[in-house]
Amino acid sequence: MDNPNIDSPKDENWERKLLEKLATSALAEQKAKRRWGIFFKLLAFAYFSTVLVLFVDWGQAEKLADGKHTAVIYLHGTIESKGEASAENIIASLQSAFEDKGTAGVVLRINSPGGSPVQSGIIYDEIRRLRAKYTETPLYAVVEDVCASGGYYVAAAADRIYVDKASIVGSIGVLMDGFGFTGTMEKLGVERRLLTAGESKGFLDPFSPQNSSDKEHAKVLLGEIHKQFIEVVRQGRGKRLKENPEVFSGLMWTGSQSIEMGLADGLGTVDSVARDVIKAEKMVDYSVQENIAERFAKRLGADMAKSMVLRLLGEGPSLR
Repeated sequence: MDNPNIDSPKDENWERKLLEKLATSALAEQKAKRRWGIFFKLLAFAYFSTVLVLFVDWGQAEKLADGKHTAVIYLHGTIESKGEASAENIIASLQSAFEDKGTAGVVLRINSPGGSPVQSGIIYDEIRRLRAKYTETPLYAVVEDVCASGGYYVAAAADRIYVDKASIVGSIGVLMDGFGFTGTMEKLGVERRLLTAGESKGFLDPFSPQNSSDKEHAKVLLGEIHKQFIEVVRQGRGKRLKENPEVFSGLMWTGSQSIEMGLADGLGTVDSVARDVIKAEKMVDYSVQENIAERFAKRLGADMAKSMVLRLLGEGPSLR
C-alpha cells in the first residue's frame, strides 16, 4: 500500500514546470523592460539630434578670412521673395562681402532663369549703391548654365559679365501668364458669380471671359516693366551693348553669341576670374545659408500657395 505522505513523480513534474514558467516569465519581463528602455533612449537621442539639425545653423562657415581674398556669392534658382535667391538674402551677402576689408573683389555666381522684377530690381539697385560706396572693390558676374531675364537684370549691374561658351543668356522681356476656364465651366454647367466694387476689380479673372480692355491694360503694365528692364541693361552695359531689333525681344543666346552682342564681356569661370582678374585666388563664400527649418517652413507655405493659387489664378509680371 502506497504512503499518502510521499509526493508522486507526477506532482514533482507539475511543480518543476510551474517554476520554469515563472522564471521564464520573469526573464521575458526583464528583457521587455530593457528593450523599452533602449527604445526610449534612442527616441530621445533622435529628438535632440533633430532639434540640433533643424535649429543650429551648421552651414554658416566663418566669413572673415585673413588677407586678401575673392568674395563669392551664389545667386541660384528663381529670384523670388520667399526663395533662396531673394533680395533679402542676396543683399545681406553683398553687404557682408563689401564690408570685409579683406575683400579684393566680389564674384556674383549666377545660375538663374529669372523671376520677380521687383526682387531683381532691388538687388540691381543695391549692387550699384555698394559699387559707388566701395569704389576700389569690383564686382563681376560669372554665368554658369543660365542667366536669363531677371538673372540678367541683376548681372547688368556688374562691372563685367563672364560666361561659358554654352551658357544661356538674355531673355530681356516680361511675361504674365495664367489660364482661362470659361469653356470648361460651360461644359460642366458651372455658373460664375463674381461681385466687385470697382469695374476693373475682377481684372483678368480666369473664370470670366477675357475682357479686351483688361488685356490692353495688362500689355501697358508689361510694356512699362519691359521699358524699365531695357533702361537697366543700357545703363549697365553702356557702349559695350550692340543693339539690334532682337536684343530686347525676349530671345536668348549662347554665351559666345552674348559676347558678340555686347551682353557679356568674355569667357570665364569663378576660379579664373578670382585668379586672373581679381588676382586673389583664395575664395570665401558669403552666400546666406538657410538652415533646414527655414527652408522647410518657406517651402511648406510658398510651394503650396504657388502651385495651388498662382497657376490657377495666373501669375503677376515675371522676368523669366
